[in-house]
Amino acid sequence: MFSTRNFASPIARAAFRPQVARTSVSRAFATSHVLRAPALTEAITSDHRDLEKYYNIIINSKDADEQERYGNQFTWELARHSVAEELIVYPAMEKYMGKAGKDHAEKDRKQHHQLKEDLKVFQNLKVDNPLYIPQLKKLYAHLEHHIKDEESVDLPALEKALASGQHNGSSESVAKTFANTKMFAPSRSHPAAGENPYIEGPGGLPVAIFDHITDLFRKFPDGTISPNPSRK
Repeated sequence: MFSTRNFASPIARAAFRPQVARTSVSRAFATSHVLRAPALTEAITSDHRDLEKYYNIIINSKDADEQERYGNQFTWELARHSVAEELIVYPAMEKYMGKAGKDHAEKDRKQHHQLKEDLKVFQNLKVDNPLYIPQLKKLYAHLEHHIKDEESVDLPALEKALASGQHNGSSESVAKTFANTKMFAPSRSHPAAGENPYIEGPGGLPVAIFDHITDLFRKFPDGTISPNPSRK
């Protein structure tokens, strides 16, 4: 049974585990130039870079087959990413950041709804439709703004709250739950489901199963019959 409790409870149970600073001077010197982003930021920005890569392949390709394959891959990634953020990341903002978090989450949900409306139009277009590329560019213009806002404002604020030690949460635990949620998220856009986790969550699994089955009959980039929903 697919319920929001399955998604919310890992966040609620997550224990804050501060990273232990390395005391070795030589190790610190050797690794001082390598600063990795917090786990949640790394997970989300990795998805963002993948979406950017797929978008650029589509709009720069002259091969209709390649455009179709990467169009399906783009849809698959953005749909799952969006739902996982709505079920895990935005509730985490509300939980750990107080009123500011609620404001961040509400803004992001509104942006997501527009993205999902745009994605639904795009995913239903055939690659030979003259609107295929223009619709993708329209969608990506909204997505690019959302990504910039999320990476420069929302994620730093959430990571700061998670690292403060004042809450039972950690970037690692939220990132893990985010990744696990993507495994069971719908792989097509369904804006009618809304962005409320208490509504979107319970109905998500049957829709996801249907989406994952129909993905078997879609073209994806070479090397895959259909994307593996457990990949990340």
